[in-house]
Amino acid sequence: MDSLTHIVLGACIGEVMMDRKAGRKAMLWGALAQSVPDIDFIAGAWMPLTSELLAHRGFTHSFLFAGIISFFLALIASRWHKAEPISFRKWMVFFLVEIFTHLFLDAMNNYGIGWLEPFSEKRFAFHVMYVADPLFTLIPLIAFFFLLFLKMDHLHRMRWARSGIIASSFYLVLSFFNKQTVQRAVENSLNQSSRSNATYFTTPTLLNNLLWMVVVKDSTGFLVTQRSVFDKSDSLQWNYIDQNTQLLDPVHDHQEVMELKKFSQGYYTVEHWGDTLVFNDLRFGQQNGWEDPKSRFSFHYYISHPSDNELIVQRGRFALLNAASGRRLLTRMLGEQSQ
Repeated sequence: MDSLTHIVLGACIGEVMMDRKAGRKAMLWGALAQSVPDIDFIAGAWMPLTSELLAHRGFTHSFLFAGIISFFLALIASRWHKAEPISFRKWMVFFLVEIFTHLFLDAMNNYGIGWLEPFSEKRFAFHVMYVADPLFTLIPLIAFFFLLFLKMDHLHRMRWARSGIIASSFYLVLSFFNKQTVQRAVENSLNQSSRSNATYFTTPTLLNNLLWMVVVKDSTGFLVTQRSVFDKSDSLQWNYIDQNTQLLDPVHDHQEVMELKKFSQGYYTVEHWGDTLVFNDLRFGQQNGWEDPKSRFSFHYYISHPSDNELIVQRGRFALLNAASGRRLLTRMLGEQSQ
């Protein structure tokens, strides 16, 4: 999830778990603990971009790291707060809950997270929520501001903190339900077209959990479509995209190409934009697929011009979003009856 979500949710958890014993410092510790796994961005500053993509959400997002860092954070906090009746054990449990919450939420996105590193390179990604979903963050954010300004003895402090946690938990459960709704439609469509054994994934589109992108692996490419949880039609309109793996033959042994293929987990296409060879990772969605089924993909890496690849994951997400496109996205989120 995005940093803001981790901070405000971490503060709410801190308020609930530590109660008034640590005062507002519990919020600060919670926000800090939820941010700790993302320190891997520091090491990424000295890495080639494709290596950084693989390193991000790696060891610092593992269960082993969670246990180690929780111990040291608990040691620091217990010594810092000697005057307060909070045991080392309670601090340890607190930091474990905070950091495991971070690891759990990050696995809900499409990037992938290395829970088992350094023992396994397997990445876990459940494609349940978009990396930044305003509705998921809204109530914890409101609760966070109330907690900042309410006095410590205010009767509603705990109520606000709990509401932030409960609301986000409810939204996560709803997200799983939405995913299942979309996947039932996808599987029905695949069964009707004799592709019942096809490999596919579904992932939310930009900033919402109602409109989902569907990508199905085919023998030489991918079938791509978008599906709203409110769509009533049983049929899906597939757009075929050739993978074009042969375009990588001249550079197949380049480190950046091998790392990109590993990072994409097989869901990639290659194409030429003029004289530029481009690698697309399909997992991050299309720039405006709700308007144009053949829209470019948000994650695109210029193999021919590697120096132009700054902010590769983020740069394409909002590239074509404007007022008209935003209205069209909202309409498409609400289903076919709103088209």
